[in-house]
Amino acid sequence: MFRFRLGSIPVEVHPSHLLVSGMLAWSSVPAAQNGWPFRQVDGAPTLGHASAMVVYILSWMLIVFVSVLIHELGHALASRLFGYRPSIALVWMGGHTLPTDAPGPLPWKRDLLITAAGPFFGLMLGVTSGVGYALLEGRSPALDFFLFTFMLANFFWAVLNMLPVLPLDGGRITTTLATRVFGPRRGFVLAQGLALLVCVGAVVFGLRSGWLLLTLIFAMYGMQSFRVVAEALRGGQAQREATLEGPLAETLREARAALDAGRMDEARRLGASVLEATEGLTPPLASHAHHLMGWLALKEGQGRQALDHFSQVQGLPVEPHAVAASFSLVGDDARAVEWWKQAWQASSDRTVMHEYAGTLIRMGREPEALKLPGLDPEAAFSCAERVLFIRGAYSEAAAVGEAALKHAPSATLAYDAACAHARARNVPDAMRLLHRATELGFTDGAYAASDEDLAPLHGHPAFEEWLTELRQSAAS
Repeated sequence: MFRFRLGSIPVEVHPSHLLVSGMLAWSSVPAAQNGWPFRQVDGAPTLGHASAMVVYILSWMLIVFVSVLIHELGHALASRLFGYRPSIALVWMGGHTLPTDAPGPLPWKRDLLITAAGPFFGLMLGVTSGVGYALLEGRSPALDFFLFTFMLANFFWAVLNMLPVLPLDGGRITTTLATRVFGPRRGFVLAQGLALLVCVGAVVFGLRSGWLLLTLIFAMYGMQSFRVVAEALRGGQAQREATLEGPLAETLREARAALDAGRMDEARRLGASVLEATEGLTPPLASHAHHLMGWLALKEGQGRQALDHFSQVQGLPVEPHAVAASFSLVGDDARAVEWWKQAWQASSDRTVMHEYAGTLIRMGREPEALKLPGLDPEAAFSCAERVLFIRGAYSEAAAVGEAALKHAPSATLAYDAACAHARARNVPDAMRLLHRATELGFTDGAYAASDEDLAPLHGHPAFEEWLTELRQSAAS
């Protein structure tokens, strides 16, 4: 990853962006053999094939880099017009621009304008390149290549990016308008239904034209949309499992009941027995079993295992909040935050909203999180801290807990922050937060004495003294 600034706008370029641009360039090499730099002057090669290929690939990577940067710069400059301080990150095929100091969720009209500014800037870059090509054609093979390719790439990307499919800008615009007109849940489902139809069309077009990358991308987007639509049309997981038949289906229902009752070991044993069966394991049964095992891993804080299981689910939807939680646990908040937002828009569930807010807090977007409608700051910060604690990022969890006390002076938040400091072997700060917890009303000395999170403090005089005072206070 490397970083630079465009004026006051910070830009991060992730290795994934360079990898994808290199792959795009490599895939287009066969079609470029008769052009620059393979044939430069009067159709004759002036570079060796290997050298020409290196020049071509690096040139294409530069074109992709500049095109995506200009697109994201459109979002960023539109954000600046509304007084925000944006940051740009280039990842995979595109990027994202975040108004880091937004005082809350962007008003929908501003959101639409900022979203549309990216494709508009890309389109203008394409127009400018086209005009330059028309005026300067024939001056230089290299100049012709750059201007013509910039024109085609940006026209194509501007049109593609306005398709009504999340996470493309067109999908964001469609979803925003649909939720405004039809309400959060119904509008989101309708927008995803439209996205599914577009993805099917794009996949068919990609297969017929031989564009493998386009086919794969829209197949992935289409699966995401299909899951949302299918969940809305077919009902809940328990209802779907009830339609399965046979001994393995009965075992799977027992595993689901054990999971719902909190008997994790039993649920794991039964679910694994279904997946290990040599007879009668149909694809639908396997998908249901992977879905169950994914949820089991999620409840035990194993985000990577959850993602592995969810990725093997076919023909039935995986809940957006399950995917969001999985990405949160593995530390990929940049992907988790969009899934949490989709889950909240689709369900309007307050628990999901607080997990979404917690993810925003971990990303440094605290003001945006605190402006969510009906937010409980204590719940939001608790969500942010808990995920960091599960990841083992104890110092970061403690910092979030201490920041939370400024917004919600709570004995629970102070105690949890003390536990995080203790896990990080930071005894002075752990004791400081324990005393803060008692000031705010914490009195359960028996719980504190048996809490494994405070085990690193056992034997320290300050902790033993605090524990004694707590017990004496409770006894009196």
